[in-house]
Amino acid sequence: MTTPPPAAGNLPLPRWAYVPGESDKASADYETLAQITALVPPRFGGYVPARHPALRYGIMLNDHGYFWESQEILEAVWAAAPQGGRERILLRACILIATANLRLRMQKPHVASRLFGEALGELDALGARGAGGDGFADCFPGAALAALIKARLTRSLLSTADLVAFAAAGRT
Repeated sequence: MTTPPPAAGNLPLPRWAYVPGESDKASADYETLAQITALVPPRFGGYVPARHPALRYGIMLNDHGYFWESQEILEAVWAAAPQGGRERILLRACILIATANLRLRMQKPHVASRLFGEALGELDALGARGAGGDGFADCFPGAALAALIKARLTRSLLSTADLVAFAAAGRT
């Protein structure tokens, strides 16, 4: 019998948020990230469970301002997601959003706008694929997240006030 993986709320936050250009990449908290990526299986069968602790942790990291770390965790989940599945599309959108948020923090609003636009394209592709399963993509508020990003992209120049939190999409 195997024990279930711990919930995302019980996992430690990184000791600091890594921001490229502000510190050496060697100073990223790889030790904490390794604990989380160890929870990701080599392959998910059929779909990525919405309650998988590494997935929930990656989403939570973005919403707490750990954008680079969020991207790292979500990329590990994406790599294990079934090829051609809806979760891969949504995970790519989430990775792009975390990266765009990081670029906003780095004072690169034009790059962030482009990345948010790419994420919006992924969310549109996800919506075109329909629903009907038990995976992450089936219970995530993708349409609300797309609307949130569209509202951000109407601004002429983005700032750190335009960071996108995944939880905000659930509150719309």
